[in-house]
Amino acid sequence: MLSPEEWTALWLSLEIAGLATVISLPFAVAAAWILARRRFPGKVLFDALVHLPLVLPPVVTGYVLLVLLGRNGLIGSFLASQLGIVFAFRWTGAAIACAVMGFPLMVRAIRLAIEAVDPRLEAAAGTLGANPFFSFLTVTLPLAIPGIIAGMVLAFAKALGEFGATITFVSNIPGQTQTLSAAIYTALQDPYGEGTVIRLTLVSVVLAFGALIVSEAMARRARSKLGQDGQS
Repeated sequence: MLSPEEWTALWLSLEIAGLATVISLPFAVAAAWILARRRFPGKVLFDALVHLPLVLPPVVTGYVLLVLLGRNGLIGSFLASQLGIVFAFRWTGAAIACAVMGFPLMVRAIRLAIEAVDPRLEAAAGTLGANPFFSFLTVTLPLAIPGIIAGMVLAFAKALGEFGATITFVSNIPGQTQTLSAAIYTALQDPYGEGTVIRLTLVSVVLAFGALIVSEAMARRARSKLGQDGQS
């Protein structure tokens, strides 16, 4: 059984991962569509920028977020003084950090799904009077649903396991910003924390495994429904 503190870390991790996934989704779909369908000067740089969090040390990403969104940061100072919005050392800041770290994984999965959609289908919708945005919503997006689901689960799983960027940006405050990963790290510093480490590690494995199973089931259902719709 988990202790009250461990349950708090678990529920906080799920809330942060869920919010991070929701935050990332519309931006990831837009970025994936741009990378899959558009050609423009600087596309290589845009692609590199999107995937930068994937190759940077997570601590560096967390530090950049602190510089930008911290209370005295370039953007954070305005948000704090004018709107009263503070992200640093708050659980909402942890969600932003997790969203940034999971963003490249979501974009890659959605981009591959969009690229797999035959552009001629979009062109056919255009000949029927649909504008590019409506064609995307009614043709491309439904066909890319399995990839979107896969990207969401990847981002969710990444958010559940995120540590470096989160602890740098929002610290490790029990009950406020302490996620499963941070709780495991804290327990590792305790000579008597082995039991906590084992319990939280098992919980993390179960959550990740369950997310992958749900993802595969939802993707198969979406592919099956698309196949049925295509035959009808």
